[in-house]
Amino acid sequence: MKKDKAVVVFSGGQDSTTCLFWALEQFKEVEAVTFDYNQRHRLEIDCARNITQELNVKHHILDMSLLNQLAPNALTRDDIPVLDGEEGELPSTFVPGRNLLFLSFAGILARGIGAKHIVTGVCETDFSGYPDCRDMFIKSLNVTLNLSMDENLVIHTPLMWLNKAETWEMADSLQAFDFVREKTLTCYNGIIADGCGECPACKLRENGLNEYLASKGEL
Repeated sequence: MKKDKAVVVFSGGQDSTTCLFWALEQFKEVEAVTFDYNQRHRLEIDCARNITQELNVKHHILDMSLLNQLAPNALTRDDIPVLDGEEGELPSTFVPGRNLLFLSFAGILARGIGAKHIVTGVCETDFSGYPDCRDMFIKSLNVTLNLSMDENLVIHTPLMWLNKAETWEMADSLQAFDFVREKTLTCYNGIIADGCGECPACKLRENGLNEYLASKGEL
């Protein structure tokens, strides 16, 4: 039996779109929320809007531009190069406090629309070292949100222990493989679908895709 209502934290990328399809299978009613923090590519918001319209999912876009001012990084500044972290340092794409703020506002939105569930695509297996994608952080924040609002919200992380190949497998099992491959935006250079093939996000996505296709004998 499907649970009642959920809010999906939604960027229009591979992971959050897979989670959106997952949520549509799990919950009677689903709404999506996208955060506008003056990210490097405005196309991300357009992509999220187009996907939710196609899937007939109510879509909220919230202004989080203050995050852009407080946390300059490669996702908010064109003059900061996209670089992997080296020698234990975080990648230049890490936005301090992003998931803390996004999930907190998603919780407030959920309370306002009567949803008891929040779905996010964070993942500790392929998380690029981001501390706010770890399971421990999500569990801690879930407790804090409920204490702050005297609620019983549940944060769901269906991708938490999956690698990218397994995420592609999940999309396929949800009959969403082609949709996710062709209509999502993961690329740090703002190219929809298979992307630029050069940035860290595209390489992670492509490696996972190739691994999954190879496991099916299609590569």
